[in-house]
Amino acid sequence: MTEILQVRSDGATPLRPPPPEERPRLGVRDRTFGFMVALPALALFLAVSIYPLLASVGTSLFDQSLVRPDRTFVGLDNYGTVWPEFLERLGTTLEFSALATVFPVLIGVSVAMLLNGKLRGRNTLRGLLMLPWLLPGVVVSFLWAWIFNDTYGVINNILGRFGLDGISVLESPAGAMAAVVIAKTWQSFPWIMVVALAALQTLPREQLEAAAIDGASRLQRFMHVSLPHLIGPITLVTVLEFVYNFGTFDTIFVMTGGGPGDATMTLAVDLYQLAFGSFELGQAAALGVLWLVLLLAVSGGYLVLNRKLENR
Repeated sequence: MTEILQVRSDGATPLRPPPPEERPRLGVRDRTFGFMVALPALALFLAVSIYPLLASVGTSLFDQSLVRPDRTFVGLDNYGTVWPEFLERLGTTLEFSALATVFPVLIGVSVAMLLNGKLRGRNTLRGLLMLPWLLPGVVVSFLWAWIFNDTYGVINNILGRFGLDGISVLESPAGAMAAVVIAKTWQSFPWIMVVALAALQTLPREQLEAAAIDGASRLQRFMHVSLPHLIGPITLVTVLEFVYNFGTFDTIFVMTGGGPGDATMTLAVDLYQLAFGSFELGQAAALGVLWLVLLLAVSGGYLVLNRKLENR
């Protein structure tokens, strides 16, 4: 085998390269210690994630209720029962998830662009804009339910001061959907703003300055310099926000309870009503399994798309 020698600059005898360092092998005691260290975390993961998932899949195969002590094996009958309801609630869930994702992304990126510029007091403004994200979802929901309340809400109070008639936002289907989307947007846009702002601050200033010298307008600099730099992070947060909105429960349950009628009845709220309103645990579990399969398909599609984009 040909040996590669290192030639010294003073013309002396060439030196052999140092032998490659071998990766140390862990002994039985070291491997056992590592396993024991990870065991509590593994046990906790199995207890809070894997076991409830398997238990839900098992429950979906039985006719089980909170008001009956026994249960009967029915196979896939629960899935056939909840399938039409799943399709109906899926449309409402997709509508809410899409609207509650698009608006926070647009607002978050726009605010990040504003804070990335030379704005007086921007550090203080960044901290203040993070407050909605730090508040619990139930608190945000009660806050916006009070704002939109048709009797003593802030909006109708302001309209009354100008001699205008009040509006019943939460009592109309379109108004209720708009209200929950506004509440979710107000709570969600700060974390998207943080991600976009972090990405913008890694953008080399020389590129923006060169584009400005070449005569590019602000819109052109955003479209051709800043936006390509934001595509990766914004795509990630958009998918995460969409998946998270798919499971939003507190905002809708507190503000509308799924109403008026079924206008805001998403999968999360319907699953709760089916389990703890109608006490049908088997059907609720079947609905949850269908919901999980859908989320796995969405997440898997994103991973495949992301891998294709990285390979380009």
